[in-house]
Amino acid sequence: MRDAVIVGAVRTPVGRRKGGLAGIHPVDLSAHVLRALAERSGLDPADVDDVVWGCVSQVGEQSWNVGRNAVLGAGWPESVPGTTLDRQCGSSQQALHFAAATVLAGHADLVVAGGVESMTRVPMGSSAAGAWPFGEAVRERYGDQGFSQGVGAEMIAERWGFSRTQLDEYSLASHEKAAAAQDAGAFKEEIAPIGGVDADEGVRRDTSLAKLGELATPFKTDGVVTAGSASQISDGAAALAVTTSEWARSRGLRPLARIHTAVVAADDPVIMLTAPIPATAKALRRAGLGIEEIGVYEVNEAFAPVPLAWLAETEADSERLNPRGGAIALGHPLGGSGARIMTTMLQHMRDNEIRYGLQTMCEGGGMANATIVELLR
Repeated sequence: MRDAVIVGAVRTPVGRRKGGLAGIHPVDLSAHVLRALAERSGLDPADVDDVVWGCVSQVGEQSWNVGRNAVLGAGWPESVPGTTLDRQCGSSQQALHFAAATVLAGHADLVVAGGVESMTRVPMGSSAAGAWPFGEAVRERYGDQGFSQGVGAEMIAERWGFSRTQLDEYSLASHEKAAAAQDAGAFKEEIAPIGGVDADEGVRRDTSLAKLGELATPFKTDGVVTAGSASQISDGAAALAVTTSEWARSRGLRPLARIHTAVVAADDPVIMLTAPIPATAKALRRAGLGIEEIGVYEVNEAFAPVPLAWLAETEADSERLNPRGGAIALGHPLGGSGARIMTTMLQHMRDNEIRYGLQTMCEGGGMANATIVELLR
């Protein structure tokens, strides 16, 4: 029976908005991780059947199929195709799912999945160009209220009863865990330095509950969500190589983990950010696993209420959640985050000999991907 295994995973450092990666074109960020992936895994680019690349704002420098342009920029053979997809924040996690499905179906032997977002150079929302992208049918169904992730985060905080202090404490912990991981060198093997940047720039070592408590609540009067309890605007890219165990052996490649289960789910698009909860339940059900059997959980920190609500509903062990920090500290380069998170989770699993890991992230439109991977030794 065919399987789908990851034989390589690499990412750029995550750059802060207008930070060290701001001068690098998103195609060049993408090309950089493709080259690093080939070098570190030992794969021959000529063997790659396809590159599936996530990117949310596909306009300007991220238009015209950034996935294919990345292949060309990497110097890979012109025979290697590439495509670009948008499942909002989960775009590169979905790219991984498509890559796994393609090799499992026997349509390809080796597929590279990943993604990019340069939010400095192509600002979030710029692809809409001020237009209403939902059509009249959606307007009739949901009215003119629009769809706001920040408002959704406030709705989650209200529904689950999270206080401003709880959100600030969670956010501070994200920075503390990320700083500890940096100090321990935990990210070094997964990062391919570029442009003189060799570490994630968003980690705020000098923050505190007092400083977080001074921030305004932009989404709701007397709200609880601030910029400090939200993911950072960031630049970055990441890539993973997916094949079968049999094909990997034939090429002398080392499988790192098996893609055990991959699902997608959807929920209320107005509150928008709750779908990781049903996605997790769906993934565990399909995998035949209990939440207690998962050794590490990566739940994207779009806003602090998202992982906190996930914890409340799943009753998961909070000590296993985002152990090296999350997007609040490390940043969230939209289309690249799914692959970035998977790369980080795989490294943590290898370092700690963890058998199963689960990754999930909320997405615009009220969706979420969930992926369970099994470490291969």
